[in-house]
Amino acid sequence: MRAVGTILVLVVLATVVATGARRLRIPAPSLLVLAGLGVALIPGTPPLHIAPQTIALVVLPPLLYASAEDLSMRDLRLVWRPVTVLALGLVLASAAAVGVLAIAVTGLPVPMAFVLGSVLASTDPVAVTALGRRLALPGRVQVLVQAESLFNDATSLVLFKVAIGVAVAGTAVDWPHAGGEFLLLAGGGSAVGAAVAAGVAVVRRRTADPVLETVIALVTPYTAYVLAEGVHTSGVTAVVVAGVVLGRSGYKLSDARIRLQLQAVYGVVVFLLESVVFAIVGLELPTLVRDLPGGTSWWPLQALAVAALLIGLRILWMLPLTSVVKPVGGAASWRVAAVVTWAGTRGVMPLAAALSIPLVAADGTALPGRSLVLVLTTAVVVTTLVAQGLSLAPLVNRSGIALEPEHTAREEARTRRRLAGVGLEHLDQLADLDAAPTAALEQARRALDARLQHDQQEPGEQGQGHGQGGGSVLAAYRQIRREVIALQGGELRRLYEQHEISDTTRRHLQYDLDREESALAEGP
Repeated sequence: MRAVGTILVLVVLATVVATGARRLRIPAPSLLVLAGLGVALIPGTPPLHIAPQTIALVVLPPLLYASAEDLSMRDLRLVWRPVTVLALGLVLASAAAVGVLAIAVTGLPVPMAFVLGSVLASTDPVAVTALGRRLALPGRVQVLVQAESLFNDATSLVLFKVAIGVAVAGTAVDWPHAGGEFLLLAGGGSAVGAAVAAGVAVVRRRTADPVLETVIALVTPYTAYVLAEGVHTSGVTAVVVAGVVLGRSGYKLSDARIRLQLQAVYGVVVFLLESVVFAIVGLELPTLVRDLPGGTSWWPLQALAVAALLIGLRILWMLPLTSVVKPVGGAASWRVAAVVTWAGTRGVMPLAAALSIPLVAADGTALPGRSLVLVLTTAVVVTTLVAQGLSLAPLVNRSGIALEPEHTAREEARTRRRLAGVGLEHLDQLADLDAAPTAALEQARRALDARLQHDQQEPGEQGQGHGQGGGSVLAAYRQIRREVIALQGGELRRLYEQHEISDTTRRHLQYDLDREESALAEGP
């Protein structure tokens, strides 16, 4: 009962703080971490102990799935080479560098030093997505940091398992076995995720019930995660692959009404889970510090040294890669490298990995350095979420690579005119063929003209019949509007695939088309 009460208090606290963060235009993860840290420091606050299985199984799958669904496949095709280099090379380099530094400045045993390195080697997709959601980054830059954080899990997870095996059993590293394990985790997880996505797609094509569709969407990430973990592959990779595949074909699997409902439901789920989990990060740190043994009072400086090393190594690694994602005619590569570096924070996944470190070694003795690894991991996570999170938006604005609001507005307006033109061409064809009532065609034309003139009427309100011609005209009008919306949706996807519009514009206008179609279905 106490655990349930704690969760309810966290939900209320996180909701209040996240709402305030939006009004103050402060990144919610950063403010939530600070709020959790502040609450934990209040005298009398009970210690918080979260099982790693709770975070890994309950919290991560839907957050990873939502982030993967938002990933632009078009832009991912353009940046897959730097994403691969970062997901493999930078993770290995970061783990090695942190391990060496930990040996030098923390006194950790060599195996535990590299456990720390493997835990902190990769960026966190939950934090990266949450921090970058409101930034006007160019598509390639946004996809680079988001895709890197989604796909570097297999590398860091293999390193973590190898380092844990050495620390617990005291055996030497078997690199051929580690390579095979990497292929199993990455390849097996990808196969499970693709299989789950294919199965879900078959079911959703045969389902028109909004409630059932919503349930399927909510259980899909959990299904992928549990199945992958059950066959000893990467559950995180399976969730990411399932999200990417289904995100690409989602518009084919459901109608507008269901898509709008899914967006609303997932928006609530993601908001609640993100809010609670970042508050937990702040709440955990004081509890872990209290459990530290004597002689470890230098942990704040050690954590700062590790965080500085990760940031410095990341920016050096980014410099030769950013020419691939440099905006055309945009800022210098070093500015792009600085933004991409600062956007890559540590977050929930390193904390979950650190919490899963065994308590004892193979001989039954306490695993040396475990508590210090937990504290350093959490401190680095808090440091990056707060320092990088609070300064990321100003850095993006100063870098000159951010998209101006006027640029996005012009692109949307130009695309709206193009879509209205497609609709008007279809109406002209119907009129030439005398394939629809004249009154219905005129109503549809007035609705599209209103769009061209930036009419402020809500979607679906333009020309709903006004009693002209009775029910037959109204039915014909709705059928015409559905045909027009279908053509506009196809044109929108064509413009996106041909790189004429951004992913942001595509999503905004698809949302508007879905609202129009849904309003037509709900009309009298």
